[in-house]
Amino acid sequence: MDRVETIRERVHELNIVRLFRERRSIRRYRPDALPRPLLEMLLDAAIWAPSAHNRQPGRFVVVENPAVKESLARAMGDQLRRDLAADGLAADRIEADAGRSYARMTSAPVVIVLCLSLVDMDVYPDERRSQNEYLMAVQSAAMAGQNLLLAAHEAGLGACWMCAPLFVPDGVRAALSLPDDWQPQALVTLGYPAEARQKTRKPLEASVIWR
Repeated sequence: MDRVETIRERVHELNIVRLFRERRSIRRYRPDALPRPLLEMLLDAAIWAPSAHNRQPGRFVVVENPAVKESLARAMGDQLRRDLAADGLAADRIEADAGRSYARMTSAPVVIVLCLSLVDMDVYPDERRSQNEYLMAVQSAAMAGQNLLLAAHEAGLGACWMCAPLFVPDGVRAALSLPDDWQPQALVTLGYPAEARQKTRKPLEASVIWR
């Protein structure tokens, strides 16, 4: 076996690489509650993600209360209905999409809403650098979310990332009574998995350019 193949095999044996390959987006969960220490472990993994300037702009709202989950799901569903109606979609299609989103959130034992705050980020007088600083905060929050997803899988949980809060930030803020500087970015549904899923990836050469 040549040296390259030896390296390739060793890399594939690493737990972290197997974790990347095994993780799935799970949307159906058992109703069991998640212990608080387990949730704290996931959040601790999230806050150790890299962040721009090490300013750690990620913020997390852990939603366990069924009434709060329902309020959040309804606020997001109302906006989704308005958006799809403006797009001209048929009423049955709108209700199917809204109902699916509602069910995913309310049936998950825990929903974690990922936000970002710019309070500790750098401030610039020009739009170009200000926008880039904002994007750096977005990237930082997303990396925290990836840590959370991987930690959840390693702990035997199912999880699914949903970007819907981006489309209805005001509704999310109101439903969760967020601080003014917390900007909703995504949410992660969490629970013990009640389904198994498969996934594929494009071949490496479809996404990489070597120079």
